[in-house]
Amino acid sequence: MTFQFAPAYPRFYMANQEPQLFYPPKQIPLLVRLVQSITYPLARKLYHFDLTVSETAVAKVKAIDESRLVYICNHPTLEDGIALFALSARVGQLFHYIVAHESFGGLLGGFIQRMGCYSIRRGLGDRASIAETLSLLKQPRCRLVIFPEGGCSYQNDTVMPFRTGAIQMPLQVMASLAKKEDEADLYIVPLSLKYRYSQPMERVIEETLSRLEAKLDLSPDTAEFYPRLRAVAQVVLQQVEQEAGLIPCAEQDWNHRIDRLRNYFITTCESKLGLKPNPNLPIRERVYKIQSLLETAEYQDKYEAVHWITMRLLNFDAIYDGYVAEAPTPERFLDTLIRLEREVFQIEHPQPKAHRRACFYIGDPINLRHYLDDYAADRTATIEALTEQLRQTMQDNLNQL
Repeated sequence: MTFQFAPAYPRFYMANQEPQLFYPPKQIPLLVRLVQSITYPLARKLYHFDLTVSETAVAKVKAIDESRLVYICNHPTLEDGIALFALSARVGQLFHYIVAHESFGGLLGGFIQRMGCYSIRRGLGDRASIAETLSLLKQPRCRLVIFPEGGCSYQNDTVMPFRTGAIQMPLQVMASLAKKEDEADLYIVPLSLKYRYSQPMERVIEETLSRLEAKLDLSPDTAEFYPRLRAVAQVVLQQVEQEAGLIPCAEQDWNHRIDRLRNYFITTCESKLGLKPNPNLPIRERVYKIQSLLETAEYQDKYEAVHWITMRLLNFDAIYDGYVAEAPTPERFLDTLIRLEREVFQIEHPQPKAHRRACFYIGDPINLRHYLDDYAADRTATIEALTEQLRQTMQDNLNQL
């Protein structure tokens, strides 16, 4: 349910001090308003995007401005936190944000706390963060941002499966409020976020492909982008398999080979930390647990051997063969090429390739009060059904963008 507002703090910070277990929000409304007033030029200059959202969409939020609001959004890039902050300026509200614990190192960590961010240690039972979330949800003017995918997908057109806690906690609070307030409302506002390049990207795609081909010693026999992309991906896949000591299976398609690598690397990480594998959990959840443990003093000596493998796993967690072929847009090409750049050049946080528009589709708000009878009858089924309903709604709205 989190996003990284900033790159993970550097290794020297981790080595010199043990980070605190929980970073609470320390929002200063006047400071937030001041930063909101300059958000648009800052987003354009530093993060290379402009906000796009329709007046009709903003009106949906304005119509329920007196109620408690939980914004849930897909998480395609590491800049999404900034995009959500720009949206808060556009709708004139002060948001709180659940942010990955590793983002709170140094001076920037203190700044984002004052913007309304608080931490969560992903992959672990972070009781302090959960308690803070429940407390915020009870506030009459709650405006809370949750990324229910749990982390960044690196895919502009895909909404990954949701963690049910993003819906379970608001429903839990709604049920509690209904016992005290006859007309209590708590709305889930589904946001679909997609980035669009605002200029032709053929030259950038060509340059990115050429850099990768030069690094991998490839000589393309065509000028067409897609065959060249597949040739680069094929070499990278083979190299990673060789590194893992896995023999390529000719009868297996790329998706099976990628899945085999995921399983190999996650079990390798768990073995290095002495953890018992839990194949019933999604790989992403297992990665977050490992990353949280790497922050602690107990596992400091394992950091260098494991950290890059976890970044590699997250980089390729949502990827699948056919993503570009389904819709060969500049955005999908560059989604995949940036992934390959992370792997080949070992870059954790590549810079945006060009100016973009951060496009928001604000779906119809859902009042959780209307789900209380179902929740009382069967909590688990109601949470799961509503979670999947919202995920599908956000994917459908993303497709419209």
